[in-house]
Amino acid sequence: MNALRTLPLCLLGLLAMVTLARADEKSGFLDRVYKDADGKEAKYVLFVPKDYDGKKAYPLILFLHGAGETGDDGEKQVKVGLGPVVKKQVDTFPCITVFPQAHKRGWAADSESGKTALAILDEVESAYKVDTKRVYLTGLSMGGFGTWSFAAAQPERWAAIIPICGGGDPKIAEKIKNIPCWVFHGDADKAVKVDLSRTMVKALETAGGKPKYTEYEGVGHDSWVKAYDTKELYEWMLKQELK
Repeated sequence: MNALRTLPLCLLGLLAMVTLARADEKSGFLDRVYKDADGKEAKYVLFVPKDYDGKKAYPLILFLHGAGETGDDGEKQVKVGLGPVVKKQVDTFPCITVFPQAHKRGWAADSESGKTALAILDEVESAYKVDTKRVYLTGLSMGGFGTWSFAAAQPERWAAIIPICGGGDPKIAEKIKNIPCWVFHGDADKAVKVDLSRTMVKALETAGGKPKYTEYEGVGHDSWVKAYDTKELYEWMLKQELK
């Protein structure tokens, strides 16, 4: 006799619900946990496009949140910036998107949070069919600083970078001048002065780079709202790929 026939109806219903939940977890916003070699865990969120089937390679975005989303709940980093934009297009957003969370403030590439984020990116690239020629990096505020830092640490990895209301070291310009770059900032930003983005853009141009730069007049620190809501940004981004 089939073993399933001997189970009570309530248990059969529970099994069906579990199976359905697992099926649903193939796409959308998925809660994940990264565990390092020492067993230390870091929660992150992974967005997988609705039509992902493991056959064709998908572009990927690594998003670095701002200081306000620092923590270890594994949730806050999706609520500000890129996350809300993806949620509005959950059925059509075309990129696998990785949302790590910094446990401490700061996204320097050589910091604990920075190393964990890059390890999470490695994990996702191993588990999913990713177009490694179209891996994009973006972040806002603290994550904007992190975007410049990650770009300098692994300039060969990114098909394009999008730093928003952040800043970096102008000395890295020579190293990253060939990475397609679109910088955003509000000229009324009191938390991170707009001069920091202007300086990076100028440094890239002096080094021979051709960065795009959008400065919003009268906009304060939350310039990411307008930036991530810019349709042309994604059209431009998806055209960029490593040679």
